[in-house]
Amino acid sequence: MIRRLTGVDAENYWDLRLEALQKNPEAYVTTYEEAIKKEEPIQEVIKNLQGEHSYTFGAFDENNKLVGIVTLLTELRAALRHKGHIVGMYVSSQSRGKGYARNLIHESVKEAKKLNVEQIGLSVVSDNIAAKELYHSIGFESYGVEKRALKIDEVYRDEEYMVLFL
Repeated sequence: MIRRLTGVDAENYWDLRLEALQKNPEAYVTTYEEAIKKEEPIQEVIKNLQGEHSYTFGAFDENNKLVGIVTLLTELRAALRHKGHIVGMYVSSQSRGKGYARNLIHESVKEAKKLNVEQIGLSVVSDNIAAKELYHSIGFESYGVEKRALKIDEVYRDEEYMVLFL
């Protein structure tokens, strides 16, 4: 099941977010160490989940456990309102290969269309082949690579930029 997350999901979201930062640190700008230093992380999550331009979806398994997350961000400024951005995509390692990621992206696309968003952008670490294949299979097109975009523990990672025109 895929649904939009609300404040009642904040703790489960935070736990899954921390898991993502620990298990796949190369995929995120925020580090686990930065995340755990936050003063009131659950309150911040609740605020983000209720944001006017932020739509966070969760994938739940057959036991109603949150196993995947993604956020669609929309733009505030008039000249950019036609754009959305996918951020924070993660599916727990034991739940991968079951279609959760694809369903999360499809739900984000559906929401974007309701909001009259015309294109959705995202970035993905260039060596994350599985994610890139998923995005390409949904219709995202690559349009550029930023060399050395991220530097984590003295290791540089390139970031690939992709867009889906709705």
